[in-house]
Amino acid sequence: MLVTRRQFMECGVAAGAVTALGASPAFAGALDEAAYPPSRSAARVIVDPVIDTRLLARARAAFERHRPRLRNIDMVGIADFSKPSALPRFYLLDTYSGRVTTHLVAHGRGSDPDHSGWLRRFSNSMGSNASSNGAYVTDDFYYGRYGRSMRLSGLDYSNSNAHARAIVVHSAWYAEPGQVAQHGRLGRSEGCFAMSYNSLQETLARLGPGRFLYADKVDV
Repeated sequence: MLVTRRQFMECGVAAGAVTALGASPAFAGALDEAAYPPSRSAARVIVDPVIDTRLLARARAAFERHRPRLRNIDMVGIADFSKPSALPRFYLLDTYSGRVTTHLVAHGRGSDPDHSGWLRRFSNSMGSNASSNGAYVTDDFYYGRYGRSMRLSGLDYSNSNAHARAIVVHSAWYAEPGQVAQHGRLGRSEGCFAMSYNSLQETLARLGPGRFLYADKVDV
């Protein structure tokens, strides 16, 4: 999937593509649908590479609002929690090359108390074990319970406790693709962006400190 920088600046829809985020040099392009045929097997991960334009518009507005907090604008991450955890719903967008990759990502237990695979609610409260929506800036790397991970700071009222809650990006066994094959959904985190080991390596390499991450859901 490719993103052209000019079109990624112009929020709108084109045939066979989703155009993205607005008037910043950091955002340009059309998100072409990747040539992945939908899987008909419950034992396989279904790939849906198209980002909802409503979510992209929110991300673009948040990016512009918080741009002074960003040291790097070459890469952004967007998590679309409108989609179930069985789908790759974490997008890494390279605003220079136009490359977009999609990844599985888990949501918090407090956001999905029935473990349905769908995020039902967000929370910024301490001890909620829920995912928080809004804009984040990526912070430093560290080694913790799940190995090499990346801290986040929330930039909005809706996720202002992210650092205090230790909401981070890390890998986890329950976020591996095999969980979808076996259970039809990923496991749940305590509010962190939990990914497979391979996805985390790409995310840490491309979405390092000082970059923009946005998470939210839109009405389906």
